[in-house]
Amino acid sequence: MKRRQRGLAVLIITLLLIIGSVVYIGIARNNLKTPADYTTAGNGTVELVEIAPGSSVSELGPELVERNIVKSNGAFQKAAGENPNAAKVQPGIYRLQGEMSAAAAVAALLDPANKVQTLDIPGGATLNDVTVVGGDTRLGIFSQISRVTCAEGAQNCLTVAALKQAAGGVDPVQLGVPDWAVAAVLARGDDPRRLEGLIMPGEYVVNPEQNAAEVLRSLITASAEKYQETNIVGRAEAIGLTPYELLTAASLVEREAPAGDFDKVARVILNRLQEPMRLEFDSTVNYDLPNQEVATTDEDRGRVTPWNTYAKDGLPETPISSPSLQAIEAMENPAEGDWLFFVTIDKDGTTVFNRTFDEHQQSTVEAIDNGVLDSQREE
Repeated sequence: MKRRQRGLAVLIITLLLIIGSVVYIGIARNNLKTPADYTTAGNGTVELVEIAPGSSVSELGPELVERNIVKSNGAFQKAAGENPNAAKVQPGIYRLQGEMSAAAAVAALLDPANKVQTLDIPGGATLNDVTVVGGDTRLGIFSQISRVTCAEGAQNCLTVAALKQAAGGVDPVQLGVPDWAVAAVLARGDDPRRLEGLIMPGEYVVNPEQNAAEVLRSLITASAEKYQETNIVGRAEAIGLTPYELLTAASLVEREAPAGDFDKVARVILNRLQEPMRLEFDSTVNYDLPNQEVATTDEDRGRVTPWNTYAKDGLPETPISSPSLQAIEAMENPAEGDWLFFVTIDKDGTTVFNRTFDEHQQSTVEAIDNGVLDSQREE
């Protein structure tokens, strides 16, 4: 009887050991299948993470692990795979936190509130603010950069003064200025406007952890790459200009020409330079005025500045705005024509191109009659 009891006890113990082993193995296997993961939405320490254009969320995993934002790449890949919206994350810079659960990290990337504001520079923008006569102030690129960075908090806020100091004081090469523009930039001394035209219009992601010089360098470098893609050096040589002169001429096209007429205005510029005759563009007069409008006065046009093409021969010494890709391509591939004059004759933007001064005068009278060239300045 005792032998039976001992045998039964041994059997029970054996079964318990087997069951325990099976449970242990099951738990161990489950742990192997479940990657290590944090369990909270973060520790409160903000971490800025960039998703580059053309990359995917899944590519971000190793970096997040290295920076201790998520516990493991496996957990992050699993969370991204289980979230049907993960593929919709847009390029940009996002605010995450340290020690986030993988699911929380993916959710944060999908929350628009966590995306750092982008910088959107329109065609024809200038570095400094522009006050329009009888109207509003158009924010310049310096102010736009400041507004974007300051939206991220005082710690990362770049003031307009800091940006101007970097623009005028840092070596142009260190700012990413292309080789063909360095000499012209240096010739302007410490004037912050020496970088005018070197930041192409477009949408940019500004890293709020960068200082003023680093932000300007990232913008100028990205723009220089776009200029290079147009073959600006080769095309400038083909039309008898240097690349910097082509950029400057394109800035005039951007400010003077209505949509659809960029290539015609480009041809007028080249025709006048070849005559030679002064360009006499009101946009070059306005550039250095504290208050701007389409019409200019005799006094304004008589002011001698590095930009006023009524008072100086040739092109302005620098661009007067940021030319769009369309304006640059128009200068690189101008329309065929013998025009020397053009004027917008109505408020719909209709522009007339003429060869002779008499024809131009007739078109100018029409523009005046339609109120296009009326000045709103106080006498």
